[in-house]
Amino acid sequence: MRILFVHPDLGIGGAERLVVDAAIALQNKGHSVSFLTNHHNPNHCFDETINGTLQVETVGDWLPRSIFGKCSAFCAYFRMVYAALYTVFFLSKSQKIDVIFCDQISLGIPIFRLAANQPKILFYCHFPDQLLSKSGSVLKHYYRMPLNFLEEKTTGQADGVLVNSKFTRRVFKETFKSLKMTPEVLYPSLNTVAFDNTTIDMKDAWNQFSPENYVFLSVNRFERKKNIALALHALKALQKIVSKIEWERTILVIAGGYDSRVEENVSHYDELLQLADELNVSHKVKFLQSPSDKYKTWLMSQSEALLYTPQNEHFGIVPLESMYLRKPVIAVNSGGPTETIIHESTGFLCEQDEMAFAEAMAKFIRDRTLSDCMGEMGHKRVKSTFSFEAFTNKLDRIVRELVVDGAKKRK
Repeated sequence: MRILFVHPDLGIGGAERLVVDAAIALQNKGHSVSFLTNHHNPNHCFDETINGTLQVETVGDWLPRSIFGKCSAFCAYFRMVYAALYTVFFLSKSQKIDVIFCDQISLGIPIFRLAANQPKILFYCHFPDQLLSKSGSVLKHYYRMPLNFLEEKTTGQADGVLVNSKFTRRVFKETFKSLKMTPEVLYPSLNTVAFDNTTIDMKDAWNQFSPENYVFLSVNRFERKKNIALALHALKALQKIVSKIEWERTILVIAGGYDSRVEENVSHYDELLQLADELNVSHKVKFLQSPSDKYKTWLMSQSEALLYTPQNEHFGIVPLESMYLRKPVIAVNSGGPTETIIHESTGFLCEQDEMAFAEAMAKFIRDRTLSDCMGEMGHKRVKSTFSFEAFTNKLDRIVRELVVDGAKKRK
């Protein structure tokens, strides 16, 4: 089958990793796969989108991303409408498309339905977009009202809807009350073959720690909702409960997706630098902007544990990456991580509290064998529950059933 993936910005993030993995999975099953996106920067993307693994076409990048720094949601919706119109009036005229896989922005769905050959529309809901927007002024409330209404109505026009966790499915049903559909859960997975084939030898990139160091790692985009400040506060709290020697050997690496075009990335990065200074832990923290996949893999391999700080994260692919690399995870006890991390087996689920995180970190410092034991359990859990093979088979089944059921209805 011919499957077109339509994604707003094919950069670096959990949503982007999901759609790239989904495309590779379906391609491995013999389907013809390609991407259409509003933005694709070869210097800020996953390797598979530039090394020839996946075909990527960019349209509408000339359209504004905001209006004087405002209305970014409206602009994102407008850019997606442009991509949808391009699909209908150009792509679908020149090639038969069986399935359109879209995510994040649902506004293009009714337009996709106008495409030649009537492709089936599969929408992946990472999380309701309206819940990702912070509440603000009365003006913003009225600005969001039509966007929220359109999100619900257009999502309901998809032939199938997928979500990334049971937590997101519950939120989906609570948010889109008029929709009678029950989304199917398709957990994100790891392309474990890519991890297995990665040669980890990055010692020349940054050699400021040794085997004697206790390295803790945070990997998240530089966005306030990722709650990265919790990692800095936890580091400061850790100083009070470990010995002087243990504290001197402790290092926190904060590696985050950073895009200079995104105002929040720039401003929040500066805020975190300032916070580290205020807490007097700057000398214990290394900040890294958009490290490569290879570098990130190496960092995980050197750490005692991953600190995963978002509250009510809808899923979180980074904990899976860490567990597959045999490194345990310390995460906030809410949202998707409660479905991936087993408390006191593959890591620790803690309250959103700096001391709770610090006490979990201290356990790995006091017993270095704990990281290895939990890491091995985490590796086994990812292979058994979140394997790329299981992800591939389930997605392939969903796509085939979608097309078959559609063909039956047309008859």
